[in-house]
Amino acid sequence: SCIRRCSNVALQQEALSNVRPYSEVPGPRPIPILGNTWRFFPIIGQYKLCDVATLSRTLYEKYGTLVKMAGLMGRPDLVFVYDADEAEKIFRQEGDTPYRPSMPCLVKYKSEVRKEFFGQLPGVIGVHGEPWRIFRTKVQKPILQPSVVRMYIPPIERITEEFIERMINLRDESEEMPADFDNEIHKWSLECIGQVALDVRLGCLESNLSSDSEPQQIINAAKFALRNVAELELKAPYWRYIPTPLWYRYINNMDFFRKVCMKYINLALTDLEKKLSSKTSKYDYSLLERVLLKERDPKIACILALDLILVGIDTISMAVCSMLYQLATRQKEQEKIHEELKKLLPDPTIKLTSSHLEQMHYLRAFIKEVFRMYSTVIGNGRMLLEDMVISGYHVPKGVHLVFPSIVTGSLPDYVSNPTEFKPSRWLKSSDNKRTISDTDYVHPFASLPYGYGARMCLGRRFADLEMQILMAKLIRSYKLEYNYEPLEYKVTFMYAPEGELKFKLTQRDG
Repeated sequence: SCIRRCSNVALQQEALSNVRPYSEVPGPRPIPILGNTWRFFPIIGQYKLCDVATLSRTLYEKYGTLVKMAGLMGRPDLVFVYDADEAEKIFRQEGDTPYRPSMPCLVKYKSEVRKEFFGQLPGVIGVHGEPWRIFRTKVQKPILQPSVVRMYIPPIERITEEFIERMINLRDESEEMPADFDNEIHKWSLECIGQVALDVRLGCLESNLSSDSEPQQIINAAKFALRNVAELELKAPYWRYIPTPLWYRYINNMDFFRKVCMKYINLALTDLEKKLSSKTSKYDYSLLERVLLKERDPKIACILALDLILVGIDTISMAVCSMLYQLATRQKEQEKIHEELKKLLPDPTIKLTSSHLEQMHYLRAFIKEVFRMYSTVIGNGRMLLEDMVISGYHVPKGVHLVFPSIVTGSLPDYVSNPTEFKPSRWLKSSDNKRTISDTDYVHPFASLPYGYGARMCLGRRFADLEMQILMAKLIRSYKLEYNYEPLEYKVTFMYAPEGELKFKLTQRDG
């Protein structure tokens, strides 16, 4: 026993002696004063904010599996981790309150600009440590309970049926969608999130929605808030010291969100009081009502709704744009999904149940494969809370780690035949210990569309539900095609096809 302990100590000392210093981590070299921030400047810069996915791949190809981007004005160093084994080690070692690098502009808004509203429990987005843990504990039980999620199958199905009817009415003489169809997808997404987070039908799917209508204003505000994050944070952050026009617009957008949420929360509170007085069964209570019953503080429900809407609208919408584009351009895959749906739903008017959704194995595998190859959220992040050895280098606490799944999900070291679009790789196998030599292998940490561990996406079950219902209802009865030049994927805030989504929608026979 003593010999074994001495041997382990010797091995640890030998391992530490081989650790290389942080200064030797490869990466673009910063210059005096401007650091690496200049690389994102217009004209003289090397990198474009709108093409972060390409940047992630470029850094990997040039520098390897661990890359340091130091000298970003007003920000900690970024270290990109392209090794899925190292990512697994880091994620599995983190504690109960992992720190996820988040939007400093949102942190400033919640903790300084509107501190009187958010107080000590400002939500889950842009919040860390004990305040994050306490808030998440308050809301996670109802939002993650499968029984609560299943309650929303009928209302999400109704919204989706209305959306498909709207798609039919929007078709031109060539049976194609309008050039701005992505905005229609945002309307569907907002209508779904409004039902879940605010207990209300916002009316996003009404025909001839005006530009100054509340639903369209919410969509515009969400797009602005998320798509200007890179502008506010990767470029020189003057707004932290001198309020800029862009910063003022950001504050106004967030104020608009907050007021809309609070308006509907108060309406829901009034309805809940009526239910309580009539002694309605607890099983009739919605997600929002369960949060209100548990906390009795409408601000908790408002902040949860704000976080869900802020992150959910654009994320789900862009994911659906990607899913529909891949369906339309991969006809063989679409037909496999259609055949699966025909067996499960011989009558296309049958109402969906949780049993139906659980048996849509190929559709669910298709969604996972799209996320692997075209990850809507291009990566995950953590701030190191203590020094760590990563890929043989000493990395100090305070550094922000980036795990670019848009790259690791397509590396042959972690995915068998990564350039092949193959949903079947996600179908369950009796052998749980597959290796890279197997034709269907995917490293469990190569593709993490919803993150990992305690900071995994809180609304992931609702996101999956909404996407699955939309694709099931659509492909069961209609054929989707795209008859134009292939679209390139670009990053606004999310990674999605850039261009006009003029899908052709035709009725199927049976």
